[in-house]
Amino acid sequence: MAAAVPTMSTRIFLIAHTPLASALRDCAMHVFPDCAQHVLVLDVQPDATPEDSLAQARQLLGGQEQGALLVLTDVFGATPSNIAQRVVEGRQARLVTGVNLPMLLRCVCYRSEALDALVQRAVVGGTQGVMQVAVTAPQNQNRRTNDQDQHDHQQ
Repeated sequence: MAAAVPTMSTRIFLIAHTPLASALRDCAMHVFPDCAQHVLVLDVQPDATPEDSLAQARQLLGGQEQGALLVLTDVFGATPSNIAQRVVEGRQARLVTGVNLPMLLRCVCYRSEALDALVQRAVVGGTQGVMQVAVTAPQNQNRRTNDQDQHDHQQ
């Protein structure tokens, strides 16, 4: 019988304005608590220099150049995104901006897929997670006409 081939798991690195990265990670760990070791975070502080934040990001990665890395950041062109661009240079890594919780959950769930496939799942998950929901306001709902109290109570 052939030995089982271990599946590689892409590390996910959230770099965002404080406290977004940590908050997103906390939400994801609520759903997937066993994935904590695969999701790293860097909350970029408003008073930190880009160089200090980059050094902190590199320290969090621990100098490990091998293995796939998906970096998710909040706003393209902002400091976290600029730091993330420097983090992915020279690595087997990809960068996706516009992170939201549906995107992160999709990434955590499918982190064993190939890096390029994971990027596609991230983008699709993030965009499909944004939608307008039609909601009818209570004041616009039809009132009951049959045998009801004089006073309606909202719950």
